[in-house]
Amino acid sequence: MKKSNNSRRQFLQQSSMAGIALVSASSWSTSFSSSQVTQAELGKRIGIIGLDTSHVTAFTKALNAPDASQYNGYKIVAAYPRGSKDILSSTERIPAYTAEVQKYGVEIVSSIQDLLTKVDVVMLETNDGRLHLEQALEVLKAGKRMFIDKPIAASLKDAEAIFAASEKYKVPVFSASSLRFSPSAQEIRSGKVGKVIGADAYSPMKIEKTHPDLFWYGIHGVETLFTMMGTGCKQVNRYINEEHEVVVGVWNDGRIGTFRGLKNGKQEYGGTAFGSNSVAHLGPYGGYDPLLIKIIEFFQTGIPPVSKEETLEIFAFMEAADASKNQQGAKVNLADMYSKK
Repeated sequence: MKKSNNSRRQFLQQSSMAGIALVSASSWSTSFSSSQVTQAELGKRIGIIGLDTSHVTAFTKALNAPDASQYNGYKIVAAYPRGSKDILSSTERIPAYTAEVQKYGVEIVSSIQDLLTKVDVVMLETNDGRLHLEQALEVLKAGKRMFIDKPIAASLKDAEAIFAASEKYKVPVFSASSLRFSPSAQEIRSGKVGKVIGADAYSPMKIEKTHPDLFWYGIHGVETLFTMMGTGCKQVNRYINEEHEVVVGVWNDGRIGTFRGLKNGKQEYGGTAFGSNSVAHLGPYGGYDPLLIKIIEFFQTGIPPVSKEETLEIFAFMEAADASKNQQGAKVNLADMYSKK
């Protein structure tokens, strides 16, 4: 897998503009405005919307590090801090995260419109998926490519609306959990076990009352499941007790995939793929770097690394799981979850 990471870095380095010099460590210790960005850096200015998730500090530290050559000169230059309005675990983070990103030269702005005048591409990081459609529309109307952190929205209907707007304004977007790009998950996706004939995935399952149950944290394990299985799930049913929740999905070709949400006990991420050639267990979490590499490739090429269809199916899976819960574990068809045109 080290070879794979090197090849991605080589791709980014080969496609970079000639003459871009690495910035010294001291130059990132003080704030700067977009007007101070050199001509060579134009097109590589990243803006953040929402400073209420730990992702923003992790991404800023990585991208704005003086030796971050694997990101081809892309830097976070400005941020609009407002995220969730009423989720305490999010709102209480904003002051500290704002101060932290400022240490890396990020300018704090007062509105999304102001942000859009200073940046070329956007990371929508607001932790509250209920705000994503409204915020994403401003970015799409401005013609800026955008990565939307999980969850892409707080409902399948809003997720559909975001992709519809993306197509209307001809501006690409994508969304993903960082677990999708963990090396071991990508190896399975690429055929390590042969054809995946079934898979199990698990993750912590913290619940936020403002979002459907799996949207807030279970999405990590669900996306891991779809990374291994691919699309084609037709129905789900959900089993619940005090310790765990298990959602069983049946794919169109008869394959079965399960998601286990861990509510108590040891909180870990993982899974197993059952293949035509072998069985493989997911390795340790790969961190944020593989996701950031994919985001930068997307900003450069405009080609999303995750399809609209797969993202929407993940959200249909999670909404169907809620519907099954409300029907005492009955089987629910994913087709019934999508908006009727």
